[in-house]
Amino acid sequence: MTIELLIHAIVRQTTILIAQLATSGGVRAPLAQIANQVFIDLVRELERQGVSRKVSADMFGMGLRTYRRKIQRLTESSTERGHSLWEVVLEFVRTRGLVTRLEILARFPNDDEAQIRAVLRDLCDSQLLFSSGTGSTTSYRAASDSELLTLRRISGGQGMEELLIALMYREGPLSAKEIADRAQADVAQTEAAIERLSAAGRVERIEDEDAVRYRASALLIPLGAPVGWEAAVFDHFKALVTTVLGRLDQSRPAALDDQVGGSTYTIDVWPGHPLDEEVRASLSRLRSTLTDLRSRVTEYNDGHETPEAHTRAVIYVGQSLIQEGNDRGE
Repeated sequence: MTIELLIHAIVRQTTILIAQLATSGGVRAPLAQIANQVFIDLVRELERQGVSRKVSADMFGMGLRTYRRKIQRLTESSTERGHSLWEVVLEFVRTRGLVTRLEILARFPNDDEAQIRAVLRDLCDSQLLFSSGTGSTTSYRAASDSELLTLRRISGGQGMEELLIALMYREGPLSAKEIADRAQADVAQTEAAIERLSAAGRVERIEDEDAVRYRASALLIPLGAPVGWEAAVFDHFKALVTTVLGRLDQSRPAALDDQVGGSTYTIDVWPGHPLDEEVRASLSRLRSTLTDLRSRVTEYNDGHETPEAHTRAVIYVGQSLIQEGNDRGE
């Protein structure tokens, strides 16, 4: 399989996951900015790996000038330099109280009209703005603080803290701004959540000469917990990606006694199969064994200071039972 085919296959599976997440529990999460965000994140990661913009532009099949213009358009407003269009449109509506679409378009004359419309749709889908009317006379107002609080409570905002802990656990120490950027969340809201977590002892505050950063020493989502499943999904996916990247860094073929890498075991059984019960019992036993091991390590670590230089063993175990053939109604 060529690298191009592999990338296409991974993107396909990722879009399936995103679509499922966007519609889980009857929710319809806004997706208007996803494609643009993926582009910007890819650009930043390529730059972090030392790839020049000329080479990156060629990888995207663009001329360098077109590439630079697209980055500029997606990362900041053409009218208000240094700020995203999403940010300045929201702030404009907030300060005006009630404003029409025509007034918004007039306020940002250097920005593409279609892009402004997309931003407005996304803000409304996110319930940060409310709209009434149709066409160019559509009016907008920003959600009040009390409305935002109610919406967060209704939408299960409690899971936000667990997601932030997952980010700090896997990628920390991070500043509040870095955490907010990774979570695509409001900085003030993120800082308030971090303060609550810090006060509860779930997050460690690290101060140095340059900045204040935060990290989490543990991430534990109780089995069957009504909130925090978002953090668990992120942690699963992060561990999977970390494992694959670790394997890609290996210059030699994989061996059975390797401590880094991954294996996928697919086992077909059916009612009456002599090994059916053993297969199912193995799934349960594997999770129990690793849960017990983690508990014993955590108990020891709680009584000893963790050295700055240490090894973190990431073991990703994903299990599923898929009904094939007639059981699927085919």
